[in-house]
Amino acid sequence: MRHHRKNTVLAAAAIAALSLGLTACGGDDGATGAKDAGSASASQTSGGTADSGTAAGGAGDQTAAKNGSGSGSAGGSTATSGGGSASGDSGSTGSTGGSKTSAKAPACAFGDVRITAKKADEVPTEHIVLTATNTSGRSCTLLQYPLIAFGPVQTAKDVPAVAKSKPSAAIVLKAGEPAYANVRVALGGVHEDNKVVNEFNVNLFAADGPAEGSVVVKAPAGGLAVDEAAAKTGYWTYELRNGADEF
Repeated sequence: MRHHRKNTVLAAAAIAALSLGLTACGGDDGATGAKDAGSASASQTSGGTADSGTAAGGAGDQTAAKNGSGSGSAGGSTATSGGGSASGDSGSTGSTGGSKTSAKAPACAFGDVRITAKKADEVPTEHIVLTATNTSGRSCTLLQYPLIAFGPVQTAKDVPAVAKSKPSAAIVLKAGEPAYANVRVALGGVHEDNKVVNEFNVNLFAADGPAEGSVVVKAPAGGLAVDEAAAKTGYWTYELRNGADEF
């Protein structure tokens, strides 16, 4: 009986030892599994972080690329705008240059124009219209107003200009183009101190004052009854204007 109990105790001890061995082994496996799980988790976390970093980097690269592209586009706009501006400036300069070229056309000399006179459509005649046509074959600038002498150049009374008829810019005539000036010759009164004029002299302005020489202009048929005290002239203009050329 004692031997049986001893065997039972030994068997129980063996089972306990085996259980402890298995537990220890299982514990090591669990620890290893936990460790491996932890490593895997860390690896996954690290990988996730790395992937996230890579994704972030990629997103950053994409953003940078996009921003770079946007900058390039903006640069393109600037370049285009600059090109447009340059082109516009060039066009403006060309246009301005053209205007300056026209403005720098030499003053018309008396040999550059043909001047004719025509009575206004009125009775009695109070006005005539002078037409100056550029016959020089090149552009020239018709300055100021006609310098008119109804009589000998040395002794004739100067015919004053009417300020309100002065145009805003110089009159540049291309070859063959005309300009006009309205001229009052009398007041239409019966008792005016008129004289009959069959021809008269017209001088032009140079850049520094009256030009040398003059054009002899034939009066319209029947001559002109001129009152030198009442005579006035308008400025040269491309066309006669209401108001400005009415005096």
